[in-house]
Amino acid sequence: MSYALITGAAKGIGKSIATELAKRNYSLLLTDFDEANLIATSENLHRKFGLDVRYFVLDLTTSDAAAQLLAWSHPFHQQLKVVVNNAGYGLNGAFETLGLEEQFGIIDVNIKAQLAITHHFLPVLKQLKKSYLLNVCSTTAYQPVPYLAVYAASKAFVLSFNKSLKHELRNTRVSLSYLSPGATDTAFVVRARMKAHTLKTATRFNMTADEVGAIAVRGLFKGKEEIVPGFLNKLNSVLPKFFPVSFVRKIAASIYEEKQEKETAATTTSSLKQAGPEIQ
Repeated sequence: MSYALITGAAKGIGKSIATELAKRNYSLLLTDFDEANLIATSENLHRKFGLDVRYFVLDLTTSDAAAQLLAWSHPFHQQLKVVVNNAGYGLNGAFETLGLEEQFGIIDVNIKAQLAITHHFLPVLKQLKKSYLLNVCSTTAYQPVPYLAVYAASKAFVLSFNKSLKHELRNTRVSLSYLSPGATDTAFVVRARMKAHTLKTATRFNMTADEVGAIAVRGLFKGKEEIVPGFLNKLNSVLPKFFPVSFVRKIAASIYEEKQEKETAATTTSSLKQAGPEIQ
């Protein structure tokens, strides 16, 4: 029996990746800070696939989160074949208007937790004849994104880190892939506090979480290094290289800058309650 560990697995892309791995007969070790949805996802996957599904409620902003995850998963290390660092979040708004501590939280989850989990679990993964590590990045990593500045910068770090780590792991048993999704139809925007005009723009390019999850898992087992799901997202990861930074920055700012909303408060609230685009 092989196990896969997925962070941020309660919903969205993490849940979809977990589902795709369950389809391939992987038992699951799931973690998230969202206890209610994590329990529901775990129970649903166990019921649907009849596999062993364990869950661990964990806040990745805590300094010892990776150590806690390593200790909790220890009984399954000899069968742990896949680790997915999916957890991540962002905040939409001008840098100076957002709280400093909550912006540090973005760095804690998107950078520190991914690095710590990768560092803790690489020795575990190297024990197997073949194993897989998937670290989630974002299309925001390929250009500056005003009003999503810390999030995009954190993902730029993640992209650079994984490109370097791929080389370091080239002669090991661990196959590293990094996933860069774009706008995805999940509830990411609720936590990011994105505005209605941003939602409206992003929904034109949305992929579903299930589409992204299926592409991610196929790419992972094919040993693909960089996985960018969707043609438009592939363009978005390449085109910024060919334009001045000032132009790219202006286009991104037009999407994420706060504007006077034409919608009523009720309409905006209704939009946010729906599953919105997850800019991973």
